[in-house]
Amino acid sequence: MAVNPSGSDRWIGSMFWRLVIRALRLRMQRVSVVFAALTVGAAIVTAMSAVYFDINAKMSQELRTFGANFYIGPAHGGSLAQSGFQPILDNAPPGLINAASPYLYGMARTELEKVVLMGVWFDALRQLSPYWQVTGDWIGVKFDDRNAMIGVKLAERLHVKVGDNVTLIDGSERQRLRIKGIVEAGDATDNMLIVNLELAQKWLQKEGTISNALLSVSNDLGQVDRFAASLQQQYPDLEIRPILKVSASEGQVLDKIKGLMGLVSAVILVLSSLCVNTTLMAIVGERAKEFALQKALGASGKDIVRQMLAETGVIALAAVVCGCLLGYLLAQVLGLTVFNASISLRAPVLPLTLLLSLLVAAAAAVFPTRRAIHVEPAKVLKGE
Repeated sequence: MAVNPSGSDRWIGSMFWRLVIRALRLRMQRVSVVFAALTVGAAIVTAMSAVYFDINAKMSQELRTFGANFYIGPAHGGSLAQSGFQPILDNAPPGLINAASPYLYGMARTELEKVVLMGVWFDALRQLSPYWQVTGDWIGVKFDDRNAMIGVKLAERLHVKVGDNVTLIDGSERQRLRIKGIVEAGDATDNMLIVNLELAQKWLQKEGTISNALLSVSNDLGQVDRFAASLQQQYPDLEIRPILKVSASEGQVLDKIKGLMGLVSAVILVLSSLCVNTTLMAIVGERAKEFALQKALGASGKDIVRQMLAETGVIALAAVVCGCLLGYLLAQVLGLTVFNASISLRAPVLPLTLLLSLLVAAAAAVFPTRRAIHVEPAKVLKGE
């Protein structure tokens, strides 16, 4: 059975909120300072936490410009059967592998000199080697056996440019290839002729064979190491490992950025708390006679505490609303500036902002509230 509040209880409740609203309205200047401090804190927490919870995906995507981060090859040199590599791709968790290509290396003869032939899947090459500087065009399809790419140093030796032809020779057999792109990679690739994998296997007489494979594996949640450990158990005869210069960089950069964001948020929250605390202390000093009169009329310490917390809570809630909006806009600015992408607002962001803002406001109100409940009515009302 519901119990209806008595008229006196409703009157007391109404009077309580009238006192709260009056206190906020009459000291608007100082209330604005508290509101501004809490809004700044909420905005920073919203922006930093939004970036924090979304940064793994954004940074993993950004660091893919480093290229492949996963190596698969024979454990003791030699070569690897392509049929043993394909199941690894087929059985990988959906979305884990962004790009993958087998590689086959061997010596071949052209009309001018011997060259190192590199066979690849052209459709994955751009994601695995995004740092290559290509003059001309990338080859976008896996099965293209009429076009090739060539390293810049080899192109200089053979005196070829984009659009020229290079002819492979093996006895009476000839394979004419049109150069579609010249690659400057800054490594051994600059001295290689890059062709379709099936063509390389046929020309080198290594059907179904690869030298190794490179993969681009998502690592926003540290999947690279777990994937490597899982594959190593399944394929003990293979060398399976992350490419540390890429995968380690992801973790190190992410840890540093997250640590920096946490430090910035903590500093801003501490400064906000100090600002709120100082302003509330000043408000309590101005309202000493008001609290003394309330206590003289029968208000208890609990009533004073409730009133102070209610006033601070109203300001804090309004500040959280404004701070979340400003923080979301700030997160977008950070995302577009750093990652050239928008930041998604993840589920934990708003509850975290609300919780931390209320904790900061409550912590800042502790000493002012204690000062308010220790006001001595007799001394204050006598003007001492």
